[in-house]
Amino acid sequence: MIEALHRIFLFSGAEKKNIYRSIIVSFFRACFSMLRIGAIYYIIVALVEGDTSKQPAYYAFALMLVSILGNAITRNVSLLQQTHAGFFMSANKRMDIADKLKRVPMGFFNDNNVGEITGITTTVMGTIENLGATVLVLVLGGLINTVIFFLMIPFLDVRIAGVVLSGIVIYLVFTSSMEHRTRTLSPRREKSKTMIVSEVLENLQGMSVVKSFNLAGRGDDRLRKTIEEYRDSNMSLEKMFIPTTIIQNVILGIFKMLIIFLSVYFYMDGSMDLITTLILIVVAYQVFAEIEQTDSGLSMLRVVTGSIDQVKKIDDIPKMDYIGEPHKPDTIDINIRNVSFSYGDREILHNVSLNIPAGTMTAFVGPSGAGKTTLALLISRFWDVNSGSINIGGRDIREYTLESLMSQISIVFQNVYLFADTIENNIRFGCPDAGRDEVIKAAKMACCHDFIESLPLGYDTVIGEGGATLSGGEKQRISIARAILKDAPIIILDEATANVDPENEDKLKAAFDALTLNKTVIMIAHRLETIKNADQIAVISDGSVSTGKHSELMKENAIYGRFVHMREQAADWAI
Repeated sequence: MIEALHRIFLFSGAEKKNIYRSIIVSFFRACFSMLRIGAIYYIIVALVEGDTSKQPAYYAFALMLVSILGNAITRNVSLLQQTHAGFFMSANKRMDIADKLKRVPMGFFNDNNVGEITGITTTVMGTIENLGATVLVLVLGGLINTVIFFLMIPFLDVRIAGVVLSGIVIYLVFTSSMEHRTRTLSPRREKSKTMIVSEVLENLQGMSVVKSFNLAGRGDDRLRKTIEEYRDSNMSLEKMFIPTTIIQNVILGIFKMLIIFLSVYFYMDGSMDLITTLILIVVAYQVFAEIEQTDSGLSMLRVVTGSIDQVKKIDDIPKMDYIGEPHKPDTIDINIRNVSFSYGDREILHNVSLNIPAGTMTAFVGPSGAGKTTLALLISRFWDVNSGSINIGGRDIREYTLESLMSQISIVFQNVYLFADTIENNIRFGCPDAGRDEVIKAAKMACCHDFIESLPLGYDTVIGEGGATLSGGEKQRISIARAILKDAPIIILDEATANVDPENEDKLKAAFDALTLNKTVIMIAHRLETIKNADQIAVISDGSVSTGKHSELMKENAIYGRFVHMREQAADWAI
């Protein structure tokens, strides 16, 4: 139990101060609660001694009033501190996760289920958000309040104090043993919770495939099993918690009765006076009141730490080393020296060297899976090379900070992703400080201003997630406008024209011309007319690279010759 509480403390980070404040305020709340015993004491003394004056009643009323008001105020403050700590420590952690995910190799997203990451940052973090600080303060506050009540009892009777201490110890030992039993169930519950999100996302994203193959109702077995697993893990926890709570209440109930019985017994044998006996009878119902409220907190303690374990999986992701400096290179030449790179055990590039002079266009061609996109994205440091180096402006890209490196590079992907936001904000994404006039200028250069203006709200039109409300050509031109506005000196085009319809081809060509003017361009393309115009062509095959111009490669490189031949045949094909 102590270990679990400590882990929540560590997880809370900067919000520890609010948790400490909440616990301190809980201490004062316990002190105000003690005043109720003082009020009862005045009444009992007056009744036993036959004091008919109004003074004891006034004292009792004053103490009860202070106790009620003090409890209300301190409880309110404590709950506010808990709420602040819960929401802010979760918000801070989510921001840390978002920052961490920007700094991990792209291979992580290939090998790991994005749905699981989504589940961790939403539902799992939601458990910590709602329960983390509350459970911590509830348990510690309850224990502190119980200790404060206990410290009063030796002044009344040492024997009864021993009974109370025994009850507290037995209760905590039993509770701790039960808490340890949840160590296997809680991780199972949190794992199944993340998998629900993963399976739901996969079903939604693949709904078109499910419908097109008439698999509705039959292709969701994994989702059903995941939901059933989550249901079963929750039921297993409840089946453990409910009997545990009952036994906890029975233990405390037995010790309450024992305190009352012994108090009366000691009064009967003359070793305790009537006033002390009556006070202890009242105390029997109060001394365990606070610790009883911690039952649910102790039951959920392992659930919270199970959630923390799930979140820690993201902390354990090895991130790429970004201990660089904010450089701005004088020249934009790119030098690739003896680079090797593997996806796991499968080597993609072996001892590759290539020079890309500033202000030139280099086309990457080669068979599917040869490593064209991999080499282009290594330049952007989406991954780190296994060996060798990539230099921009004579400096290893690992010596740049992420921000300074990416400020030099714009990438236009084959599959364009646009955010569920206005068109203006999507274009401005690469240059957040740009004004409306700059956005419009970039859109005109990308040949997308006219169709944007034809939309109901123009640049303020909100597009669907992923750009679902736009055509492929429209999305592509918006992504080009985004890259034009960023105005980076290096442009990487990753088969950006592969899926373009003929209607948009001329507009896209004009947009690409505007984007690549006076830039260092790396183009991964299959269109022969585009490749022929490149300053150099890099043929990537079997992990190696050979370079030259079109005419040279046609004579000397059989792979390139076959590539051109296939493209010429495809161009001549007709219905």
